Amino acid sequence: MLWNSASEFFAMGGYGLYVWGSFGVCALTMVAEPLMVRHRRQQAIRNIQQSQDL
Repeated sequence: MLWNSASEFFAMGGYGLYVWGSFGVCALTMVAEPLMVRHRRQQAIRNIQQSQDL
């Protein structure tokens, strides 16, 4: 595709909302997943330590 301006590029031929929304959801997921894994790992370690203290 040939774009004559930045606004045409971001509009993506009328599909810009879908395209950029998809990129946004993907980026959000790629950021959130490692954070959630780290939280679950820390929680599991805490649970193991508490069960060993009993």
